[in-house]
Amino acid sequence: MKNASVPVQYEVIQQYCKRLCVPTVAAQFRRLAESAFAQQQSHLDYLEALLAAEVEEREQNAIQRRLKEAHLPKVKTLDEFRFREAPHISAAKLKELSEGAYISRAEPVLFIGDSGTGKTHLLTALCVAACRQKHRVRFATATGLINELVEAQHQQALGRALRRWSRYDLLAIDEVGYVPMAEVGAEYLFQVIADRAEKAAVILTTNLPFSEWTKVIPNARLCKALVDRIADQAHIIDTGKDSYRFKRTQQKQKNGG
Repeated sequence: MKNASVPVQYEVIQQYCKRLCVPTVAAQFRRLAESAFAQQQSHLDYLEALLAAEVEEREQNAIQRRLKEAHLPKVKTLDEFRFREAPHISAAKLKELSEGAYISRAEPVLFIGDSGTGKTHLLTALCVAACRQKHRVRFATATGLINELVEAQHQQALGRALRRWSRYDLLAIDEVGYVPMAEVGAEYLFQVIADRAEKAAVILTTNLPFSEWTKVIPNARLCKALVDRIADQAHIIDTGKDSYRFKRTQQKQKNGG
């Protein structure tokens, strides 16, 4: 490793790495070569370690790109959710969902509960897990999604917008039911969900039981059709009425945080 020609070889390897677009190999080949020499590893051991580092870095970068594309409000995981403070929520069920089989089966997931009960956290955690499993994910609030589609309609680009939303493996729609919908907005939401029925997965959160959805979707026929699409083969998880956020704040104050 102390041969006088080594620095020249380093420079040549750096140039090859640049041409081949393997930045992690470029960044780590020298360190790993020195480590392999010190540990008397074979050439194959060294090559395996080097290629493994490149693959790992690329996979991590791909995950970060998918997370960015998902437009999540925050990155949260199931490990961060305090199931002890919400014992009525099944940790086993959420772990099962995080493995992603519902995505391949195009099954909806619905979180129903009052504000602060962890719905968005759990939705986000499933989105993060899906990104790590190489799925394309997109998050939106119900209001944000509807507003985008209304704007697309004004620009005579509704069809293009709907096709764009349909391309995601998993669509996560937060806060359905928090704000009353104009009939056209409810129609657009129905169209997005109906287009995905039995073809692609969707996750929703809502603060209203199905029986009260007519409060925000006055058209009873459209409301029933939307509920039918959402509830069909769905995993429905009741997050309850006790605020998870309020408990967390109380605990922090108790601990002097």
